[in-house]
Order: sequence, then C-alpha cells, then structure tokens
Amino acid sequence: MLSLLQQIVQDVGGARNFAEALRLMVSEVRKALDTEVCSVYLKMPGRGQYLFAANEGLNAESVGHATIAEGAGLVGLVGERAEPINLQVASLHPRYLHMPELGEEPFNAFLGVPIIHHRRVLGVLVVQHREKRRFDESEEAFLVTLSAQLAAIVARAEAVGEMDGLFDAERPKENQRIQGLAGAPGVALGVGVVMHPTASLDMVADAQAEDLTVELMAFDRAVETVRNDIRRISEQFAQSLPREELALFDAYLHMLDDEAITGDVRQRIRSGEWAQGALKNVIQEHVRRFQQMEDAYLRERGTDVEDLGLRVLACLQDIRTHKDHFPKDTILVGEEITFSMLTRVPSGQLKGLVSKRGAVNSHVAILAHALGIPAVMGAVDLPLHRLDGRSLIVDGHYGEVYANPSTDLTSDYIAVAEEEREFAEELNELRELPCVTLDGWRVLLWVNIGLPGDITRSLDRGAEGIGLFRTEVPFMTQDRFPSEEEQRSLYREHMEAFEPRPVTMRTLDIGGDKALPYFPIAEDNPFLGWRGIRVTLDHPEIFLVQARAMLRANSGLRGVLRIMLPMVSDVSEVDEAQSLVRQAYREVADEGFNVKEPLLGVMIEVPSAVYQARDLARRVDFLAVGSNDLTQYMLAVDRNNPRVAGLYRDLHPSVLRALREVARQAHIEKKDVGICGELAGTPSGAVLLLAMGYQVLSMNATNLPKIKWLLRNIKRRDARRMLLRVLKMDAAEDVRRYMEGELIAAGLGRLVPSHFDRTAG
Repeated sequence: MLSLLQQIVQDVGGARNFAEALRLMVSEVRKALDTEVCSVYLKMPGRGQYLFAANEGLNAESVGHATIAEGAGLVGLVGERAEPINLQVASLHPRYLHMPELGEEPFNAFLGVPIIHHRRVLGVLVVQHREKRRFDESEEAFLVTLSAQLAAIVARAEAVGEMDGLFDAERPKENQRIQGLAGAPGVALGVGVVMHPTASLDMVADAQAEDLTVELMAFDRAVETVRNDIRRISEQFAQSLPREELALFDAYLHMLDDEAITGDVRQRIRSGEWAQGALKNVIQEHVRRFQQMEDAYLRERGTDVEDLGLRVLACLQDIRTHKDHFPKDTILVGEEITFSMLTRVPSGQLKGLVSKRGAVNSHVAILAHALGIPAVMGAVDLPLHRLDGRSLIVDGHYGEVYANPSTDLTSDYIAVAEEEREFAEELNELRELPCVTLDGWRVLLWVNIGLPGDITRSLDRGAEGIGLFRTEVPFMTQDRFPSEEEQRSLYREHMEAFEPRPVTMRTLDIGGDKALPYFPIAEDNPFLGWRGIRVTLDHPEIFLVQARAMLRANSGLRGVLRIMLPMVSDVSEVDEAQSLVRQAYREVADEGFNVKEPLLGVMIEVPSAVYQARDLARRVDFLAVGSNDLTQYMLAVDRNNPRVAGLYRDLHPSVLRALREVARQAHIEKKDVGICGELAGTPSGAVLLLAMGYQVLSMNATNLPKIKWLLRNIKRRDARRMLLRVLKMDAAEDVRRYMEGELIAAGLGRLVPSHFDRTAG
C-alpha cells in the first residue's frame, strides 16, 4: 500500500496543472481501491457550496457544474464533522441527498474523507461502490492518508487562483493570498521577478580529475572572480548602507579566504577529485554543520556558505544567466533568496523580497532590515512559476503576499506605505532623547548585536547599550578556537564604539546542534543536549580564555562590562561559572591591566530557570530573559519551522505569566531584570514588559525607535492596568486583540499595522 500511495502522490504532484492533478487523483484512487466511483468535491470560498470538481464513474457532464450546499448531503456531513464517514448503504442515511444529475443511484457503499489543510476543510474525497458493504479499515486509512497529501495541492491551487478557474471562469483572480513569516517590516507594492540559482550543487557528479594542475588553476580563477564580484557589489551598496554595515560583505570575502573552505577544496583536488566535485562536497559538509544548529541566527549562516559555493560553481561552469530587465518596483521572488540574487537588482529598484525558504534570521532578512525593504520568508506554498511579472503586495508586518491585488486593496496599502514613511521621518528626531514614560518611569533601550556591521546601525537608532553580544561569531569564522588576543580585539572594537555605554557579552553558546567545524559534537537530541554553559563549564580552559579576553577588552574604559551565562538550568552552574570569572579577573588584574570587576548575569531561557529565578538572582547581579528560546521551550514550537510557526505566540498567557514571575523574583532580591528577545521589540510586548517592571529592553536595532516613541507616549500606570487585564486571559489571540485595541484607543495606533479585509474579490 505504501508504494502505491507514494506513486499516486508522485504522479499527482507532477501534473502540469491543478485540473490535471485532480483527474489523475480520481483515476488512480479508483484503480488502487478497485472501486467503481471516485470523486473530489471542493469548497467554493464565499459561496457556501461544494463543487463537483473531479470524478470517474459518475456523470462526466456534471463535473465542474454540479454543486452541493455546504450543510447538505453526505458530502456536507463529512465537511461539517471533519472526519470520515463510512456507510454500507448510503441511501438509508438520513442525510443522504439524491442528485439525479450525478447518476449515483446504483451505488450503495460510500466512504468520504475530509480534505483538511491547517485545520481548514477545503473539500471532500469520496469513493463509492455498487456492492452493499463497508470499506475496510485499511481502505479508509489509505484514503485518509491520501487526502492529507491532496490538501497541500489544493491549498497551493487556492493560493495561486487555479481553483477560481474551476469555480467560475469569468471570476477575476484578485487578492490571491500567500502566507509566510514576517522577515522584515513594512509594506511594498511592485512587480514580481522570479530568480533561480545559476547553478546546482546537487547536479554536480563526483569524478576524478584528469589534470590536477588544471583543476587547481580553474578553482583559483573562479574564487578570484567571485572575490572581485563581492568587492564590486560592496561598492554598489556603499551609498545605501552605513559604512560599518558594509562589514557584512567583508564576511563573505573572509569566507572565500578561509582555509576551512577553500583550503579543504584544494586538498580534495590534490587528492584526485575534479574541482566541481571537490567544491560540492566541501560546501555541502559546511552547510550540513550549520543546518544542524539550533540557534536560528547561526543556522541561517549555512545559506551564506551555500550561496558563495553556488557563485564559485557558476564561474567554474562559466554560467552567466542574468535578468536583462528589472522593473523600477521589483519584488524579488525565489525558492531561497540569496545574497547574490539580491545584489543583481540595480540600486533603488528593489522594493520587496519573498522567499519560499529561509527564516527571519537569514542574512538576506538582516540586509532587508538594514535597507528598509519589506520581506516575507518561509512562504512554503509560494507558486514561483506563476508570480513572474505579476503585481504583488508584500506585507512584512504579517508575513503575507498578495498576487494581482484589487484596486481597493492597492489603494489601502499605498496609504499605509505613505504613513510609514512619514512616521519614520518623525522617529529620527527622538534619537538623542531618553526613553521616559509620561509618568516618569525610565526604561533602558539596548540592542542585540552579532556582527561589526551592527554597530553603526545600532548607534544611529539611539541604542543606549548592548543587551546581548553574540560571541559565537568569531568562533564560527575560524578553523580553530580563536586566541585570547583575537577575541580581545573584536570585543574591544564594540566596547570602544559604545563607550561609555554598558556592554553585555554572552559567554560562548555552542554545543549539541551548534557544533563548530573544529569541535564536532554529535547527539540524538541536540535541543536538550550538551550546549551553552554545559560545554564551557566542561571545558574551563575555553571559558577562562574568553572571560580574560572580555576583561582585557574593557581595560581602561568607563563602560560597564556585563557577562551573561546562557542556557542555565541549575544554580550549581552559576556557582561554577562565578568562580571561573573571579579567577580570570584576579589573573588579569595581577598582570597589571586596569580592569573593573564585571557584573555577572544569568539568561532565563528554560522553564527550570523561571522557577528558580529568585535563587539565581541571589547569586548574580542581574537577570536577562531570552524570550525567543524561553517561548520555544515553553510551547515546544520551532518558530522558524513554517509548518508550526503559527503556534509560536510570544503573547501566550503561559509565557506572560512566566515573564512576570521572573521580574517579581528579581525585584524581591533588588536585582535588575531585562529581556533580550523579539518580544521587547514589539509594541504589545514592550508595554507589558514595562508594566512588569523590566528595566532593560534589548532588541533588534530596527525596532528601537518605534519602541522609544511608544514608551515616551504612555503612562506606566496605564500599562499596569493592561497587564492586570491580560493576565486574566487564556488565549494569545485574545491578548493580541486587546492590546492592539488599547494602543489604538490611546492614540498609539500608528504602531498597529493595518489588517484589511482582503478576502473580497
């Protein structure tokens, strides 16, 4: 049965269009179950009816014409119950509906299963037979399994408008909605330009080199060509990105110079592989390492490595396929938008990005943030072949894309885009002002940072300190552990740039699924494995070198150094780490450096730390909630998995109650408490955190100006009133609606993205 199921899915998935897919489905299911009738009924959006969309065994002339009311007949009952109905004699059931035009009178046995996608019934799959019998359990299970596969095909057809042609050929195919993840905020209107990779690593065969010298020379020429392209692209973006932001491109050049990649390729060539095969194997090995990492920011670096590999491969294959024309309002669309694709669009013409794969932490999403370009990532049902040249709207606030928008929807979004532009100009005036509420409550707005390019972007937006410095970056770009001096130099660059502002440095957060190339770790369950503080405590030599580098980097500066411990789940881990930090301090001070004792803090990222918050607070100087990880662990949801990302809700009542408890326990011990996660950068989140008493909100620099404007225009007592109401709610959606309503009522609706009724048309 399994092989038969796989064959049907493969055949249907390879159909040229949706209508053909339906015909193949009913034909092959009928044969597979050796039954006389197979039909597909599809729900007609907004019409309250099912369409007799495909069939074998009944009246062929009724296909595409006959309809059944949603609440009528056995088909309607299957959809209503959202479960299979298996009958020996269908005509005896009280909900049986006689439809003479279908010609189904001779058929007694009936089995109908719902076609469900993301909890929504899209249609019903039915088989019928003359013999009076119940279909057995294996046949029912087979049809249920098949309907689950069919659901994804129907959902895609609905998204691109192919179902409209079945329902009404004259009906305009407007406002076709595709759901993804919010990658970068804002809205954009333009024309879709679909781009594909110029080369494929998967298509490269493994082969022996005929001449090693020729292969090495070809590889070196390709690397040099790509290196020159990167330099040219950096110059192209010099006018649209801050100077420090261009360091992002330096990271690409560094990867090309990194012996961990190019050196491995040359070594494989010298061992006998041809250049293309050697490149493929090395790139795929590195990409696999990144993809196994749980940290979304670092996991997305695998896309950067793959993109560079494809560029080098394209040069080796001498592929030069470029779009000849880009509209002035280009919306770039692709299976996975890469850095090189983005840079092919002429300056000023790129208005938005839509990617079938990728997440909010991808390099391209980060660049989109910096450039102010709305982006939607992880749009898994994206119909690439149908979006080229079509009018599109990209809603980066809600992660939505609309193809062929109506005149009314277009007008609505044009108005929103203009309002956002005017608001951004107003926010610039707040850069040097403190974040103080209308009733005098001071809140510190800090930034999460990881690359040198983040420095200028953060300071330009008024950052008052660094709430999270991801120290993994220098470890990820080396082919060995970086030395104490190498670490000190990088840390010093950030500390001097932010002087005299405080800098919070997270100790190395690796291990498990974040294994370094030179420090491999293989585990069955990396999410719950050897990672974070567990790794560095087991290797005190790594911890001590990093702590010494941090202390030396802060030598002679006025700014406060804050050292933060990741993934703490037990107080004993804090005691051990505290002892090592004190040892490092004594050593550096004895060596004559002018250093101050650092503040030590704990990241609250796992549920156990929530319940020991007071015990932890007694031992350290501050607590900082890592809300992204805490939410994922509490809800058991990977927010970067498009299939379950909708279940990731940072306003979930359990998350809010945990956050309040952490703040309460920290206040009892008179310790500072902050948060360094995306919740801090959302309007509703910022207001509720203000009410809970979080003194530090650390966020992506892009969100900082809006949050400052919000908090300067609200009273803390009003925020506390909202919090008391929210804590009585039991659904995240209720919290969201309430908070948005309160912000609008308080005259702060500019931070609530407009969410139109887009179903019309």
